[in-house]
Amino acid sequence: MTVFNHQDGEYLQIDSARIYYEQQGNEGGSALVFLHGGLGDIETFNLLTPHLGKHYRLIGVDSRGQGKSTLGTSPLTYKRIQQDVEAVVHHLGLVNAGIIGHSDGGIAALRLAAKGHNWINTLVTIGAHWDLSADDPTRKMYAGVTAARWRELFPEQVNRYLALNPEPDFDRLMTAVQALWLDESEDAYPGETVSAISTDTLIVRGDDDRLVSRANAMELAERVTGAKLLNIPFADHCVQESQPKWLLCVLDEFLKR
Repeated sequence: MTVFNHQDGEYLQIDSARIYYEQQGNEGGSALVFLHGGLGDIETFNLLTPHLGKHYRLIGVDSRGQGKSTLGTSPLTYKRIQQDVEAVVHHLGLVNAGIIGHSDGGIAALRLAAKGHNWINTLVTIGAHWDLSADDPTRKMYAGVTAARWRELFPEQVNRYLALNPEPDFDRLMTAVQALWLDESEDAYPGETVSAISTDTLIVRGDDDRLVSRANAMELAERVTGAKLLNIPFADHCVQESQPKWLLCVLDEFLKR
């Protein structure tokens, strides 16, 4: 069974951080790069990988400070995550690849596609904000997050991070991720630059997503020329985990096109 396992990967040194990446699936297939959500890791895609790995070369990247990647000393921004992915892609010599990004990973993927990289052939975002306005309720939610509260709500996730990460410091990571979520600079959410995206794009949202509104997903779809919008019922923010079978049906059709 093809899954990301945090045993078969390698590290790439990028400034002060060591970025972990792992390859699975069909070595001769077209490449798919997986970018996970905040405070997660590449194994959150493992309900999709057994199926996709039959045909595609799967490349999972643990975002800076998360999974097995170290945080380093640079500020954690979506631009920084974007640049880390660019470095991994360059290191692997990829010239033609799709990207599947969830939440924070999807935001970084939007930044990558908006930059006009010619190696990106398809883009799939799952539960990803293209913009987070000052009056978006999610911004207030992010502002109230603390490390202690996260430990209370998601103890298994925190314990997993502590077990995986070679330099674990959850308080420091939580501070960095909160700053990432609330950032309003040019290094943050892609905003109107998404209008420059020309690659084939599929925007996925779970209908019970409490972070990304229907309106936000629709606004993104309207800004990216030719984008397809998939709103899946009975799915939450993590569609790849709550409704993987329904998502895979559409992914198969989208990727083969």
